[in-house]
Amino acid sequence: MSELRRRGAAGEAEHDHNDREPVEDKYVEADADSAFEGDVADAPPPPDSTPQLLNSALSGMSSRWKNWWIRGIFSLTMITLFFFLIYLGPVMLILLVSAIQVKCFHEIISIGHRFYKSFELPWFRSLSWYFLLCVNYFFYGETVADYFATFVQREEFLQFLIRYHRFISFALYVIGFCMFVLSLVKKQYRLQFYMFGWTHVTLLITVTQSHLIIQNLFEGIIWFLVPVSIVICNDIMAYLFGFFFGRTPLIKLSPKKTWEGFIGGFFLTIIFGFMFSYILAQFQYFVCPVEYNSETNNFSISCKPSELFRLHDYTVPPFLHSTTVRLYPFQIHSIALSTFGSLIGPFGGFFASGFKRAFKIKDFADTIPGHGGIMDRFDCQYLMATFVHVYIASFIRGPNPSKVLQQLLTLQPDQQLNIYKVLKTHLTEKGAL
Repeated sequence: MSELRRRGAAGEAEHDHNDREPVEDKYVEADADSAFEGDVADAPPPPDSTPQLLNSALSGMSSRWKNWWIRGIFSLTMITLFFFLIYLGPVMLILLVSAIQVKCFHEIISIGHRFYKSFELPWFRSLSWYFLLCVNYFFYGETVADYFATFVQREEFLQFLIRYHRFISFALYVIGFCMFVLSLVKKQYRLQFYMFGWTHVTLLITVTQSHLIIQNLFEGIIWFLVPVSIVICNDIMAYLFGFFFGRTPLIKLSPKKTWEGFIGGFFLTIIFGFMFSYILAQFQYFVCPVEYNSETNNFSISCKPSELFRLHDYTVPPFLHSTTVRLYPFQIHSIALSTFGSLIGPFGGFFASGFKRAFKIKDFADTIPGHGGIMDRFDCQYLMATFVHVYIASFIRGPNPSKVLQQLLTLQPDQQLNIYKVLKTHLTEKGAL
């Protein structure tokens, strides 16, 4: 009997041990999950990237005024470089947008890697960059198909790539998806899926919005330059009004933001957008769509300005002591752009502030002295880019003759001949021929 009791007790102990194993696995999963729910350690303060010469020149000032001067000097430097790239043409602007996209992606992904590297997730960074390449291949391929059709027709290899572009893009993504599944490690499943979602949300924020910015650029440099300048103006004016007059906190996510800065930035941005649009609307270089010229193998910006960029007379209320005023219709649209950029655009910054607070960091990086990382300066630009793209598609864009012509040139001769006969018959019936 005593032997049976001993065997029974041993069996129960073994049974209890087997029952506890999955419970321990569950707690390991929970520990990994808790890293996202509040166990994030304080990030070390970023190194000071301000040049030593500038630090020495401003050493006698208080930290508040020192930061004001550093921020102002590098703001003027960035604005000067930006207008220099505008002078160089649309190719440089496209390269600029692409470079900013990659740097923003790097900054966000690096935060995830820095805070969760202790879990040693396999292939996390490699797969993140692989997915970035896949998504860029898809979007830039779509751009090439839309705007470089005549060039593609001259290259047989490019014709193959464009014809099967979406299938190739999907195949590349599926390869990355399978690699992710194969990289899954027991006890790290939940964390790995979190990071998989992290990568895809980052791609949505950076790559998709960058593609929309480039699409806006092809509609005319003015659709790129005015929205970007509106956000920059609002950021500067809100900072200045808040610095000198700010007393009332605006939102807890960003304690330094004030109602005085928010309201002052709004009115100054409306005025700036209206006047800046008037200046740019006078030049073909800014208002004409950016098109690829197959004869010169270069971009051409030459056209007869549309009605949007021709002066019109508008009736004004009698109390303004004038019956009419001459404006470009685009100036009226600029009021809508400025309103969104100054009222809704800042919420992109508030979103970024909440993200940084979740991970207890001050800035995304220390790339720009006085400003932080590239993402710190472009958190509002991405939201603005989406609005401009939707605004153009909803209220501005009509049929594009040059784009239709490019598509016709890609057809077979018999198809082109059939379209010619139908068009000739239609124009004859209308009395145009």
